Amino acid sequence: MSKHHPIVWVLLVFFVLSIGLPVTAEGDESLGDEQRRLNLESFDYVWTTIDEKHWEKKPGGLDWQAVRDELRPRVEQAATVDDARDVLFEMIGRLGQSHFGIIPGHVYEELQVERGAGTTGIVARVIDGRAVVISIDEDSPAADRGVHPGWEILGVDKEPLEPRIADLSREFGDSLYLDLVLASSVMGRLSGPVGEQVMVQFLDGRGRKVKRKLSRVEQTGDLVTLGFMPPVRVWIDHRPLEGTLGYIAFNMFIDPGRLMPAFNAAMREFLEADGLVIDLRGNPGGILAMGMGMAGWLIDEKNHRLGTMYVKDQEVKIVVFPRPETYEGPVAILVDGLSGSCSEIFAGGLQDLGRARVFGSRTMGAVLPSAIEKLPNGDGFQYAFANYVSEGGEVLEGRGVIPDQAITPTREALLQGRDEVLEAAITWIRTHQEHMEAAR
Repeated sequence: MSKHHPIVWVLLVFFVLSIGLPVTAEGDESLGDEQRRLNLESFDYVWTTIDEKHWEKKPGGLDWQAVRDELRPRVEQAATVDDARDVLFEMIGRLGQSHFGIIPGHVYEELQVERGAGTTGIVARVIDGRAVVISIDEDSPAADRGVHPGWEILGVDKEPLEPRIADLSREFGDSLYLDLVLASSVMGRLSGPVGEQVMVQFLDGRGRKVKRKLSRVEQTGDLVTLGFMPPVRVWIDHRPLEGTLGYIAFNMFIDPGRLMPAFNAAMREFLEADGLVIDLRGNPGGILAMGMGMAGWLIDEKNHRLGTMYVKDQEVKIVVFPRPETYEGPVAILVDGLSGSCSEIFAGGLQDLGRARVFGSRTMGAVLPSAIEKLPNGDGFQYAFANYVSEGGEVLEGRGVIPDQAITPTREALLQGRDEVLEAAITWIRTHQEHMEAAR
């Protein structure tokens, strides 16, 4: 009946918004007896799953039996599918925790399909209420058409972005997910079927409004399918910086069969580097065991942990097992508001251990491990089954990792070709290196 995928993953909204799927109602069809039965079975399944698998005896501090007694009659009396689903939304919303959600059936089915979403090569973020290009993939349509970091995106296919950004900013203004929602909304408009073109209006570095018709091409990286999620492209990049520093970036903690050997090879290459930068900006998370394995390159002593997971009636220590060879130099980790789940555990855990310094902006505070199942009525159900506490005693859920050095990119620096977050990390590594040499 159900599909069960126990992975540490980030919010489903990342995928729904980034590939432009609708989340609107399916229609107000009157319920027949069979649909009413399926809705009740779905309600009971959601309630029972949370009751049995939530790590707290009182989920969300609530009298969970009283919640059932209050809300189940409303499902029985629901006139439409949407009315019944709204009751489920309300029930899980009362928990006030991430990684709990109902995915309408038409969206759930859409997520099973390989959509072939293409890219223009633009990576964008919303800075001070404006959609700004923060990087361009090499050899991409955007690069070929002369688009540069720092350009503001005014509109996509005649649709201005400012009203949508303003609406989302009001709706999510108090949420740590604001950066994620805004970036996903912009990137979702730029992406689309491979081979199609999109007209994008920009404000360039000289303040001129310019238009570029950009083709959509295949994204870089290896195509990976994990559980119910749509196929995604996974990539890793590593290169030396300034000759003596190492830089590693990857976009998700998944595809261990390919990503881990590449990460291990990069670490072996940088074992003697003066400093190491691990860039987790835009990385929504993935499989926790991969983060534990990566941390083993950075910690040379046993019995260290990245934190503790609390599941029903037990604790799971996130233990780091040192590699035979470990990197001993300074480590800088870069994060932003799109860094979530395993990225937060990795960055926050190493920060607590004093093994890494974190640069950038606060992460999204969505660290709970979750599973996704299909309900009897065809909807999807995402639920968290554990809580996470960092080694320093911080509950990162709803708080996020707070950087040691908070830096928000500016359009002015991007127009100059500068990455202020990376620059700050390099400056710290160089200063740390000077202090170490002076102490010898």
